[in-house]
Amino acid sequence: MQAVFSSVFYFASVALYQGLLMVGYATVYTMFPVFSLVLDQDVQPKIALTYPELYKELAKGRSLSFKTFFMWVLISIYQGGIIMYGALLLFEDEFIHIVSISFTSLILTELLMVALTIRTWHWLMIAAEMLSLSIYVASLFALNEFFDTQFIRTPAFLWKVTVITLVSCLPLYILKYLHRKVAPSIYSKLT
Repeated sequence: MQAVFSSVFYFASVALYQGLLMVGYATVYTMFPVFSLVLDQDVQPKIALTYPELYKELAKGRSLSFKTFFMWVLISIYQGGIIMYGALLLFEDEFIHIVSISFTSLILTELLMVALTIRTWHWLMIAAEMLSLSIYVASLFALNEFFDTQFIRTPAFLWKVTVITLVSCLPLYILKYLHRKVAPSIYSKLT
């Protein structure tokens, strides 16, 4: 997102997000849902014990390959570009609105992508998502130097953030859903 932002403004070395927002993104805004992913299960323990051949796929090392890594990079570039260009197209007159729209869309995109990744929900996952979202919403009003509290209360802010978040997540989810239907994984055939 920083690269897109800098290129639009003739490669000026202006930081899009200040240090506190970056620390918040890496910690309290997105940490809990990502860590809660360890509770996700592809199959029930009983099925995993009944069909030990499911581990063959993991042993081949296909889960974490260069292809997977480059897919993650492409997804990140797509989402970052959509969020940044969307915020730039929809911002009003002030720079603080770009920060408000793009950072909120970034947080919601991360939380939504984690939620769409989960196969088996656990109550701690729901708690982690709600905790992160609550902390972020509270900080929107507490961090007046980063966010325009008048603007974030308007319907314009809500629809802009919603549109950007949906455009950054929905096509990826549709592609993932179609891939699961066309080429289901071995373990999904057992559940």
